[in-house]
Amino acid sequence: MNRRTFLQNSVLLGAGMGLGSIMPYGSVFGASGTRITILHTNDTHARIEPFPDSAPRYAGMGGVARRTALIRKLRAENPDSLLLDAGDVFQGTPYFNRYNGALDFEVMSKMGYDATTIGNHEFDNGVRGFEDVMNKARFPFVSTNYDFGTTQMGLRIQKFLIRQVAGVKIGIFGLGVAFDNLVLPHLHRGVTYLDPVEVSADTVALLKGYHKCDMVICLSHIGYRYNDDRVSDRVVAQQVDGIDLIIGGHTHTLMPEPELFEKSDGSKTWISQVGFAGIVLGRLDFYFDKDHRIASAHHHNYPVTESYA
Repeated sequence: MNRRTFLQNSVLLGAGMGLGSIMPYGSVFGASGTRITILHTNDTHARIEPFPDSAPRYAGMGGVARRTALIRKLRAENPDSLLLDAGDVFQGTPYFNRYNGALDFEVMSKMGYDATTIGNHEFDNGVRGFEDVMNKARFPFVSTNYDFGTTQMGLRIQKFLIRQVAGVKIGIFGLGVAFDNLVLPHLHRGVTYLDPVEVSADTVALLKGYHKCDMVICLSHIGYRYNDDRVSDRVVAQQVDGIDLIIGGHTHTLMPEPELFEKSDGSKTWISQVGFAGIVLGRLDFYFDKDHRIASAHHHNYPVTESYA
């Protein structure tokens, strides 16, 4: 990518994209605390290769080889990390038409993804189409507000996950968008959508109350915000207590920095989303005190360019 093209893309990506910032959570905790790194993507949409240099937007950006190199570099820096995705792995390039998502799951497995949720485009080949390729993924799927009934999808997709990282107990659950006007009924036959707010409240109570999780992460494919009454990440953040981080998707929102919601009880929820097509890798570093409470957080977005190859 030449300098002019890179600068143009930097403008499109938004001011401050490559810069990190400190986001306090109570008192700032020093470098001696436990640091857990959350790396995240969303809406990668079968973008295996970088955008062509002739593309009108994001020329030369993205590509799984570059993303893999960047992920390996960051995980070498801090092995206490999770690599998460917020759905819509399927659809967008001829690679999906040829491999039906199998290739995406294979390369994500090689990258070391720890979990992803289910986006609306995961139904583009119907429930059976997803079932045909889901075993190519060597990582778990999590979806909490889709009831998979007796489908084979339901045998593979979990309602929530619990991961221990550096002694910190992290609960992860997933939200999917409503099917109306997005997924034809025959494509999601046997799968039912449930209210995200109600499901989130019940799941957080289970993860923090019963399972005693120190941190709760929501992988959301419901969208960042809307101008109508649709449920969004912002709605969930404001109405549901106990979610520490929402990693968003669906609206392809490229957020220069996470949005922070502070609750009356002193709890906080961050929302982060990094566009689409793997053009940016999001990173949040959370620092925990000796009692495994979040003391501070730091974020940094990485444009995926040839510099990481």
